[in-house]
Amino acid sequence: MTNQYTNVRVAVVQAASVIMDRDATTEKAISLIQEAAEKGAGIVVFPEAFIPAYPRGLTFGTSVGGRSPEGRKDWLRYWENSVPVPSETTERLGEAARKAGVYLVIGVIERDHEFSRGTLYCTVLFFGPDGSLLGKHRKLKPTASERIIWGEGDGSTLPVIDTPYGRMGALICWENYMPLARTAMYAKGVQIYIAPTADARELWQSTIRHIAAEGRCFVLSCNQYVTKDMYPTDLACYEELESSPHEMCIGGSAIVGPLGNYIHEPVYGKEDILIADLDLREIAYSQFDFDVVGHYSRPDVFQLLVNEEKKDSVKWIGSNHF
Repeated sequence: MTNQYTNVRVAVVQAASVIMDRDATTEKAISLIQEAAEKGAGIVVFPEAFIPAYPRGLTFGTSVGGRSPEGRKDWLRYWENSVPVPSETTERLGEAARKAGVYLVIGVIERDHEFSRGTLYCTVLFFGPDGSLLGKHRKLKPTASERIIWGEGDGSTLPVIDTPYGRMGALICWENYMPLARTAMYAKGVQIYIAPTADARELWQSTIRHIAAEGRCFVLSCNQYVTKDMYPTDLACYEELESSPHEMCIGGSAIVGPLGNYIHEPVYGKEDILIADLDLREIAYSQFDFDVVGHYSRPDVFQLLVNEEKKDSVKWIGSNHF
């Protein structure tokens, strides 16, 4: 799709989940989508794992070689509040995008809608201004203890979405430290690069600025602002949070232009909606001297193979397996 517009206003929503509560978090998201639209946004972005939560600080009762009954109770609560795709929750989000007339990008914890399996995925959903679900991306590699609670995505969910404002795609949190994953996104022509995250470190700012300069794209990085008193006190393993600081995640959402400079400086210490106007002509302007998969590439020396096939652990031959 050729860009129909050279400018777009974007909104990056730095907000906390209603932790472990899918329906209440969805209601909060719907309200924030409308608020962003009232500020003139055409694209609205939410953080990683926004529905129902990024469960920072919890171990779900795990240790090497051990799991606890209390941890399993918290896990079940997390699973029951996760988001089947499609589902009533995705319909509500799509309807909110339609009413607001925006492209919506939102992080959810996804469970397969076809089977009642225990595997969850850290997923980004893309909705169009007509309310349709345009695509999803499942995190390819959960980081550290995230591997206890989330499965791995595969190459079948690496979409880059055509919009009138340019091509939009997402990698989640530390996927953005995977240079080959970034290269795949650049090769798909990503222009509005969404980076939902749970990383509030100052070092993360270097990462998103590097990606913007490397990919010659706009980077919208979105994190939550979360305090310990937002956690439900009836968690079975609530005592795990006793030593946690009051500010569990301090934010750091930011918007970066294709030369690596801030369009909106990072915001810390509060919930906020970051608004910025993007001039898509800046992408071509920036590529004058560097186009990572164009004139600055060396395919005679380096090539990347990307497998976009859906991977299943069981393959059936014939049609009588049910």
